[in-house]
Amino acid sequence: MAIALVPGSFDPVTYGHLDIIRRTKGLFQDVRVVVARNSSKSSLFTTEERVEMLGKLCAEMDRVVVDSFDGLLVDYARQHGATAIVKGLRFVSDFEYELQRALANHRLNSELETVFLPTGLQYSDLSSSIVKEIARHGGAVEGLVPEIVQQRLRAKFALGNE
Repeated sequence: MAIALVPGSFDPVTYGHLDIIRRTKGLFQDVRVVVARNSSKSSLFTTEERVEMLGKLCAEMDRVVVDSFDGLLVDYARQHGATAIVKGLRFVSDFEYELQRALANHRLNSELETVFLPTGLQYSDLSSSIVKEIARHGGAVEGLVPEIVQQRLRAKFALGNE
């Protein structure tokens, strides 16, 4: 049984993330979308909010489970029997960063492979940071994130909760 992890901060989840999740589902028997609890990064949404949004957005996808983790991804992979990590890549800079992480993960668990998927062309310029910046200044994020995320962004920034 091949289980793949699609890890990330998903702050917030974008259509680019959902594209990678759907494509991963086509390649592996089971997919675990895992939200990183990263205390060194300041997030707009709590881990629980990100898990909730992803859970709703992935609810119709069979064989996809949404979870969160704290600590080393290799430990999470070992606990859940995952054999692959799938990462979407937009630019060469993404590759350099993700390759370094992939090599470290492989050093810690030689049975865990990292698979890189190029982001779909329509999402190649999309990032959570860009979405937050647009939303923070009242710009339209339609077409970048699903409606549930748009609503949550409007609520966060209307309340000044940055």
